Amino acid sequence: MKLQEASYFILNKMRSIYDEGEASQIADWVMEAITGSAKAERMLYKNHDLTAIEEDQLNNFTNRLLKNEPIQYVLNEAWFYGLRLYVNKQVLIPRPETEELVEWILKNISNRKAELSILDVGTGSGCIAIALKSKLPNATVYAFDISEEALSVARKNATKLGTTVNFITVDILDKTTWPTLNAFDIIVSNPPYIPEFDKPTMHANVLANEPHLALFVPNNDVLKFYKAVTAYGKKCLKKTGNLYFEIHEEYGQAIVALLASEGFSAMLKKDMQQKDRMVKSGLA
Repeated sequence: MKLQEASYFILNKMRSIYDEGEASQIADWVMEAITGSAKAERMLYKNHDLTAIEEDQLNNFTNRLLKNEPIQYVLNEAWFYGLRLYVNKQVLIPRPETEELVEWILKNISNRKAELSILDVGTGSGCIAIALKSKLPNATVYAFDISEEALSVARKNATKLGTTVNFITVDILDKTTWPTLNAFDIIVSNPPYIPEFDKPTMHANVLANEPHLALFVPNNDVLKFYKAVTAYGKKCLKKTGNLYFEIHEEYGQAIVALLASEGFSAMLKKDMQQKDRMVKSGLA
């Protein structure tokens, strides 16, 4: 099979489950992953034959994609804030709204050369912690997660990208696991926040592939992770420090009220879709 034939093959297969734009993007990602060449270079060599190994990869990737497995898991990579991360099914696929949270944090830092202390709670792939460390080289960054499998992915990403992050196994819901650390300038968290009753409205590929531990909370306690991180913040946040959360769009006011009840001021921020998706707070 020649390069051009392979490109048409994967594109036509993806058109059966995705719209034209998404099908074209996924086909391009697959071909680049298989050949190691960008689209412009592949056009120059469109009549070159795929190797047997490349053709096997193409068929394997196509079959997995046709079963609605996300492209990020198929290729074991996802881009976040300009960084190419390794991902697998032990971690969530990083989302654009989380990039917006990172951007908001960075915009609020007046001196990026300052020796800040930062904590990311529920780090998953390490995307937030690593992105912040990459832009704040003098910061000391810690990251918590309950999942050893997720922390293994995060450590792999930090090593690959040449960033130093202190990853620690912590169940933020269990105070007995909380480490005693120096006070933080910033505590950020994108915790599980989707109520169980939202499952029927979610895409099948998310439900079938992404880790439920990192997605869902009980219907009767949807704010449990925000309560726990806020409690840890009261213990370990500097008086001039800030908490940052990514949130469910429907629970912004409830989270602001929670923070107020614990002595924090808070402000909501909308994402690019004009949904309440972020909160910044500090001790009132």
